[in-house]
Amino acid sequence: MELFANLAHGFVVAFSPINLLMCLIGALVGTLVGVLPGIGTIATVAMLLPITFGLPPVGALIMLAGIYYGAQYGGSTTSILVNIPGEATSVVTALDGHQMAKQGRAGPALAIAAIGSFFAGCVATVLIAVLGAPLTKLALAFGPAEYFSLMVLGLIFAVVLAKGSVLKAIAMIVFGLLLSMVGSDIETGASRMAFNIPELADGLGFATVAMGVFGFAEIIRNLDHGAEMDRNLVQQKITGLMPTRKDLVDSAPAILRGTVLGSILGILPGGGAVIASFAAYTLEKKLAKDPKRFGRGAIEGVAAPESANNAAAQTSFIPLLTLGIPPNAVMALMVGAMTIHGIVPGPQVMQKQPDLVWGMIASMWIGNLMLIIINLPLVGIWVRLLRVPYRLMFPSIVVFCAIGIYSVNNAPVDVVLAGAFGLVGYWLIKHDFEPAPLLLGMVLGPLMEENLRRALLISRGDWSVFLSRPLSAVLLAIAAGLLVLAVLPALRAKRDEVFVESEG
Repeated sequence: MELFANLAHGFVVAFSPINLLMCLIGALVGTLVGVLPGIGTIATVAMLLPITFGLPPVGALIMLAGIYYGAQYGGSTTSILVNIPGEATSVVTALDGHQMAKQGRAGPALAIAAIGSFFAGCVATVLIAVLGAPLTKLALAFGPAEYFSLMVLGLIFAVVLAKGSVLKAIAMIVFGLLLSMVGSDIETGASRMAFNIPELADGLGFATVAMGVFGFAEIIRNLDHGAEMDRNLVQQKITGLMPTRKDLVDSAPAILRGTVLGSILGILPGGGAVIASFAAYTLEKKLAKDPKRFGRGAIEGVAAPESANNAAAQTSFIPLLTLGIPPNAVMALMVGAMTIHGIVPGPQVMQKQPDLVWGMIASMWIGNLMLIIINLPLVGIWVRLLRVPYRLMFPSIVVFCAIGIYSVNNAPVDVVLAGAFGLVGYWLIKHDFEPAPLLLGMVLGPLMEENLRRALLISRGDWSVFLSRPLSAVLLAIAAGLLVLAVLPALRAKRDEVFVESEG
């Protein structure tokens, strides 16, 4: 009964005019970000962080959440119509979605993507509501040692689930942890790794690094690839949006499986929506009676990944709201947004600020409904946007990014640093390093350091505290086991297989 009372309270908060407007803005911006290739969710959320200064905390977080799950919807539009994924999560959707569009079935492909996303979004929101309170109670049993071990486990998950070499993923996490240490020591205030540069005395801005490594680097990569597309499909009118009965029957099991898989992978740190969509596609291909249909316009190849990435995008809020630990790069930015408003993410938030948590959960249902309306009837408008030439789009994105970074601290040096990190990010992408673990390491770094020091202070410098406390020991044992498994050749082959689809 308490759950229904909380949800009722959440809907009261979410239905206030300002929060409804924020939800609509988030859904619209998210769809736009998903549709326009070349700018990802991470860069957009980083760009809009400064704007949230002047907004009420609940409205700000509802808007940022809307951008995140809205981008999962929008990304499918470009994948299906022009074979350019607007979002990394939509890479797999392009394989069968674009083939369907070529066969004149773009309408059913877009409709099934939206229906799958809507269903998965609703299920994931129920999960957040149901699991929120029990997990918060569990989190209250955590001390500094347990928190430290949990973060180690989170970073190990990021290594196991990252694409490509295990060693490169570990290198990215270590690099992120090192970047988080630049500035002042949290206990003594002594300067470290700032090289006597006054601008680095307060450390590296989180938004600055995110914008450089994801925003600018992505733009450089798109220019390098000469991102052009088949514009013929964009010129055509999309007809027959309603899927046939056979389409619905074929895609229903795939939507269910994608939702379940995405919901689980979204909760795991380091996984998130990208790995969920790859895993869902691989699973459908394995279960199919005729796997050769995939890549040639199989509707299950659109339904499963689209459901999975939406479910994962929303369940990734669970560890953020209950434990205060961001499972992926976008959630790490949400931590930044909460900090701006003086909110410390973690188990206390649900008890101290029920308006914020339940208002956000209720807004996800409203947002999913808005997205169905925004995406299906208005698909023609989004398609027209794709006709904007890249030579006009990229400079304007760069200008917006630069304005966004400058406005955080009114510091020109931040823009220069973001540009430098853009080059670093481009180099990393070129050499097959995945930048997401870097951001995760950078966010968890200060939290890990603080909890490590706190645990050692309480135990008078005795390192065995991490093993003598049962919960901490279990978490570290799981982390060690995962790392060993990730290095084993058999599992590495399986891990690479999940991502093969994106290369194909």
